[in-house]
Amino acid sequence: MTRQDVMNKVIEIVRPFVKDSAALSAVTAKTSILDDLKVNSARLVDIVLAFEDEFDIEVEDEDADRVETIGDATELVFAKVA
Repeated sequence: MTRQDVMNKVIEIVRPFVKDSAALSAVTAKTSILDDLKVNSARLVDIVLAFEDEFDIEVEDEDADRVETIGDATELVFAKVA
């Protein structure tokens, strides 16, 4: 699985939680999940749990706390599946 494959899957997982769909259409690795996509911080926990289920990985709390952008999420997942 390539880094781009992981990023595409991360975006699909985040999509149902996004409040600003216009920002989602222009998403990049630097897109802030909370600020740009307007995802509620409590929903970020649900997103991380979805990453664990989708990619069959375990994400430590301290790793989850560092997820702020789409790129952060992609790198976290990619490092665990690579």
